[in-house]
Amino acid sequence: MILESLHLLFFKNYEEANLGLSPHINCFIGDNGSGKTNLLDAIHYLSLTKSAFTSVDTQSIQQGAEFFVVKGKFRADSAGKPEVIQCSLRIGQKKTVTHDKQPYERVSDHIGRYPVVLISPYDTDLIRQGSEERRKYFDSLISQLDHDYLERLIRYAHLLKQRNSLLKLAADRQAGYDRDYLLVIDEQLAPLGEQLAQRRQEFLTEFEPIFQRHYQQLADGRELVTLSYKSELLGTDFLKLLRLQERKDLSLQRTSAGPHRDDVSFLMDGVAVKNYGSQGQQKSFAIALKLAQFEILAHHKQHKPLLLLDDIFDRLDEKRITRLMQLVVNHTFGQIFLTDTHLERTDRALAALSEDIRRFRVESGVVTPL
Repeated sequence: MILESLHLLFFKNYEEANLGLSPHINCFIGDNGSGKTNLLDAIHYLSLTKSAFTSVDTQSIQQGAEFFVVKGKFRADSAGKPEVIQCSLRIGQKKTVTHDKQPYERVSDHIGRYPVVLISPYDTDLIRQGSEERRKYFDSLISQLDHDYLERLIRYAHLLKQRNSLLKLAADRQAGYDRDYLLVIDEQLAPLGEQLAQRRQEFLTEFEPIFQRHYQQLADGRELVTLSYKSELLGTDFLKLLRLQERKDLSLQRTSAGPHRDDVSFLMDGVAVKNYGSQGQQKSFAIALKLAQFEILAHHKQHKPLLLLDDIFDRLDEKRITRLMQLVVNHTFGQIFLTDTHLERTDRALAALSEDIRRFRVESGVVTPL
């Protein structure tokens, strides 16, 4: 699947932009703050209907504007029919995603059709920050592979919100609460929670050896890295657990057990990478996660995801860049989009490639071919 063109209107710092893209490698060159990463984020929107960097869609509307539009033309192969995807948002209205001008009945129906992998300087946040970051990462990845999982995740989140609202309402009124309603919610929430936990465990069983292989190639196999799924639900009756936690939940005004509390521990030689891994080891760990993500998506989707590389030449050392470039030379990846501040550095890194390389200069939200 190739992205042939990209059109932006009032998206972040772009009033308007139109780009014809290479099916192989596209380089966005410009100073920090010029808008290079915003182009990658626009592609992320086309694939996953959301920003890679903020959970608030309205923050992607250019300051002073009332809406944004991101439109891209995809093609499965040179002989295939083009498919036009558009993602738009107007202040005060719902986000709209269309396929060949036809809106999806549900935005979630789009997820997984155009897979994407982003490698950025912020990937180590997966290691350093809290469990929510890791849940979001794996939930997004599994959702691109398994639409049933995504639907269960959405349903679970809706029921969880209802349950937490009921718990808070009971506390605010300082009186009795509709326990029958709570029990009805619990009976719907419990099987969904167990299914989510089981699917995560199954996925990590498949994902971990792929991740380990990539880490060993990046780090010369000096350390043993593992992924450990932490969940109260594995082997547990979630409905019984909700009953046991009911008093505690009323006191806390929130649901204290469930897959929304799960975590994936990142370990190196049996200890937390977050606490004991060097900066270089953490970078290798994060890149290995993304390379494994790329491989597993390509395998299940039968076509290579779009690969977005954000400022990797500026943030990674020569060894890790060399490893990534070896994968590029070996045609491991499909269509690539990368950002850099220095054209000469990009050209040196890509010198061994014979593929079509298209370069763009980015200056204050204006994109021009080089």
